Amino acid sequence: MSKSKYIGLFLIILIFGILFVPKISSRIIERKIIDNSRSRSPIPLQYIFLNGEAKKVPDFIFLNQDSLLISNEDFFKKVYVAEFFFTSCPSICPLMNRNMKLIEQRFGARKDFGIASFSIDPTHDTPSVLKAYAESYDVFSQNWHFLTGEKEEIYSLSNKGFNIFTAVNPRVAGGFEHQGYFALIDKDGFIRSRSDQFGNPIVYYMGIDQDDVEVQEVDLLIEDIEKLLKE
Repeated sequence: MSKSKYIGLFLIILIFGILFVPKISSRIIERKIIDNSRSRSPIPLQYIFLNGEAKKVPDFIFLNQDSLLISNEDFFKKVYVAEFFFTSCPSICPLMNRNMKLIEQRFGARKDFGIASFSIDPTHDTPSVLKAYAESYDVFSQNWHFLTGEKEEIYSLSNKGFNIFTAVNPRVAGGFEHQGYFALIDKDGFIRSRSDQFGNPIVYYMGIDQDDVEVQEVDLLIEDIEKLLKE
């Protein structure tokens, strides 16, 4: 190749670098910022206000899978996640607890983290049934409590305490209706959440994976648990 051709090729490479490399780099940086903004809340987690007051989990006391009485005091100074489920659920509960297991794997060894799984079928879900259910998920955390008790108290806690809908309905599979939400509670017992794009709290996190969603809400929940653990 002649000297003039080498010079021409060098000029082409130089021009390409000047004109296009900065644009490509800029797009890569912008893409990274966009991805991060989708999965991370840039502001502190919100409180949930009802009637002008921050929503706090009301007092409760139920039996867990080891037949021990567990109350909200057992979660004091712990960040915890709460759900409402039942062991014979044929639909969303297995999906919810598969994701809850991911949360346990991430935080279950910590003493300042816990999980409260309230059964909405306490007649069937006795402590021994809950114990077998916990073992089927290979639960290792001492702070993941599967809870059962008086039906009226559990339904009051879900529908009034958390505002998460639960109901008996013989016409649906399994005989019970409930929403597949996870609630996030801080160390002082307040329900917390990140904000949506309009600055409003999302309140609860969807406990099951959704189709055609880039970042699942369980992934967002894991990020927010980490934030509260640092508070």
